[in-house]
Amino acid sequence: MIQEALTYNDVLLVPQYSDIVSRKEVDLTSWLSDHQFRLPIIASPMDTISETKMAKAMGETGGLAVIHRYNSVEKQVKIVESIIEDPCSYGIPTVAAAVGTSGDYLERAAALVGHGAKILCVDVAHGHHVLMKLALEKLRELFGDTVHIMPGNVATLEGYNDLVDWGADSVRCNIGGGSICSTRIQTGHGIPGLHTIIDCARSDRNVPIIADGGIRNSGDIVKALAAGADFVMLGSLLSGTDETPGDVINTREGKFKAYRGMASKDAQVEWRGRTASLEGIATTVACKGPVNEIILELERGIRSGLSYSGARHISEL
Repeated sequence: MIQEALTYNDVLLVPQYSDIVSRKEVDLTSWLSDHQFRLPIIASPMDTISETKMAKAMGETGGLAVIHRYNSVEKQVKIVESIIEDPCSYGIPTVAAAVGTSGDYLERAAALVGHGAKILCVDVAHGHHVLMKLALEKLRELFGDTVHIMPGNVATLEGYNDLVDWGADSVRCNIGGGSICSTRIQTGHGIPGLHTIIDCARSDRNVPIIADGGIRNSGDIVKALAAGADFVMLGSLLSGTDETPGDVINTREGKFKAYRGMASKDAQVEWRGRTASLEGIATTVACKGPVNEIILELERGIRSGLSYSGARHISEL
């Protein structure tokens, strides 16, 4: 049976009566276990998005960045240490870091937590998988409830429910929606991103849903939150900012920085010297300046979005 599904572009929210006089009345506070954030925004664990500078900047603005895993254990640990040894104006940011589901993932997880990481993102393309089940069981056995575990990605209610039952504290939801992800082209699999959030939000389980992929503006963020997401994870919207890793590329057309999917040929060859399934692309994006200006603009849009619905909190939305 062919089922209709909704993309972000298919939907608009209906304006509601509002007694919100100022956007300052809107509170966007969000939680991952006992970790509090001023904004429901997470920077994606990509090697052209999240390292030391991005983690510190997201901490300053009230969000979170997940340190990518496409490096050695030693290098990832050094990034974690650099964040903790140099606190931002709000103190030490909550440190989140990614691991996989095979190879050195247990060694990597133990080293990251041992050096201060409080959130582990179990980062694979297809999270509704037996290797994810085994990894979550082993990570829970190793850490108990002392670490917040954020696995993904999944695209269905069944996938969300299973990851929660296997030990997830939050779940990244969406497959194939990112601007530099080619999973849907290469494999023919995926579900429109907004529909995934609507589906997963029907669950009787109750851990945060992280809308990850296909979000192109603050309006899409508001739609994701209205559909049931607790956080959004961003890649392309933060790409090209000063805090992203990589050198500036000077051209006649202007200044650019690299942005690539972690399943792209470039990323895989640099990370492990070979390629597997190619489900991402590599590109360049125009330099955008400081990431805090991007986040501030998104925050304004989100606050306005909640005020249009007369909602002072994400839960009211």
